[in-house]
Amino acid sequence: MTEPVNLNKFRKEKARTENKARADQNAVAFGRTKAEKDLVKKQQHKLNQHHEGRKLDK
Repeated sequence: MTEPVNLNKFRKEKARTENKARADQNAVAFGRTKAEKDLVKKQQHKLNQHHEGRKLDK
């Protein structure tokens, strides 16, 4: 006789692999490169400095 198989473990493992595959597809479709992230971060920092420099003191 063969060993009984726990179907819950099988279902959970299948769901994990499907979720991982979907996450990888989304990362390719919607993800940004490190260079793009750094560029946006630098632009935000420059904008914040410009804005802070224009504040009036009370």
